[in-house]
Amino acid sequence: MSPDNLPFSPAAERNAPPILSELERLLPARGLALELASGTGQHAAHFAAALPAWQWQPTEAEATALPAIAARCRHLPNVRPTLRLDATANPWEGMPPEVDVVYSANLLHIAPWAVTSGLMRGAARHLKPQGLLLLYGPFIVEGVPTAPSNLAFDADLKRRDPAWGLRPLAAVLEEARHAGLRLRERLQLPANNLLLVLEREPTAAAGP
Repeated sequence: MSPDNLPFSPAAERNAPPILSELERLLPARGLALELASGTGQHAAHFAAALPAWQWQPTEAEATALPAIAARCRHLPNVRPTLRLDATANPWEGMPPEVDVVYSANLLHIAPWAVTSGLMRGAARHLKPQGLLLLYGPFIVEGVPTAPSNLAFDADLKRRDPAWGLRPLAAVLEEARHAGLRLRERLQLPANNLLLVLEREPTAAAGP
């Protein structure tokens, strides 16, 4: 697949630098990151190039997306072969058994709620104790006015699929708590997006 023919997301290109700034602050010098819903592969390529001591494992639920991700990252020795992963599966077969970070951007609002539940449970199973789950995207925060652009985005998502839509932050965090994950930081990023930094509790059981 030619680099000129690869799918491209302007939003992923814009938000990669501010997310990377937070990753550089949050992450240790080296480790293994499992990315869910790698999409075009732009984040995987950007972060792996900037963090050469980190191994990056891209995944996608759609098999048709895998060749493009692989093509975009083929020059990066620290990006592992792209794997197919449905977040609702239990177990996550074929994934690294233990990772330092699970990362996902702009997934929860374009998937049924079962994906949020599955992502939390799967992250708890695969994260090392005190490993991080990093979730980027727009959320509805109780007591905070939702930006008009996010309200319009939410309405458009629900028109496309009634199971989609911006998720209430409180509901997402409650799902995380049930899985044994706790919120460590809530970071405000550009364009009315948040980066949620969740940590696996040291005593959390990697249950179903």
